[in-house]
Amino acid sequence: MSTYENKGSNRKGNNAKKGQAHQNTTSWKANKNSKKSREIAALPVYGLCQRCTDVILWRKKYKKYKPLTTVKRCTCCQEKAIKEAYHVLCDNCARSKGVCAKCLESKEILVSKDEIKTNADEMREGQEMERMLSRMTLRQRRSYMRKLERGDDVSGIVGKNEDSDFDFEDSDLEEESGEDSDEKREEEAKK
Repeated sequence: MSTYENKGSNRKGNNAKKGQAHQNTTSWKANKNSKKSREIAALPVYGLCQRCTDVILWRKKYKKYKPLTTVKRCTCCQEKAIKEAYHVLCDNCARSKGVCAKCLESKEILVSKDEIKTNADEMREGQEMERMLSRMTLRQRRSYMRKLERGDDVSGIVGKNEDSDFDFEDSDLEEESGEDSDEKREEEAKK
C-alpha cells in the first residue's frame, strides 16, 4: 500500500468540509506599549489610492509594516527621494504623472503630502491658539470654546479679537494726557 492511498478517501459523498479548527473569538491586537509600534502608527499615509492606503493601514494594524531604514530610489527619476515604505515613486513624480505612488495606477489619490500636518505644524498651531486665548477676555474665551465644540464658524471671533488688541486712538490719549499734565503743572507751581 502506497502513501498516496492512505491520504485520502475515494468514497463519494459524506466529504463536506468541517469548520475552522480554532475559532477566533477575539481579534488580534498588537502590543500598544511598544515604542516601535507607536512610531509606526504615527507615520503618515499619503500619496496613495484607496486600495493601497487600506493595504498599508492593514500592515500597520497587524504589525506587518516594515519602515524604511534608508532612502529608496525612485523608479521614474532614479533619484534617492523615497522616504516612505512600499512606495516606488517619489512624491514629485507621482504628482506630475497623477498616479498612485505604490501601484502606479491613475486612481483618485486620497491624501497628498501637503494635507499632512507634521508635529511642528501642530505645535505651532497650538501655540498660536494659546496666545490668542490669552489675549481674550474670559467671556470671549468661553464663547469661542463653545463655538468650537458646536462646530460653528469661529473665523469671526478670531478676526475681531486680533483687530482689538487693546488699541486705543492716539488722539484721545494725547488730549487727555495733555489736559492732565497742564493741571498737574499748575498745582505744582502753586505749592
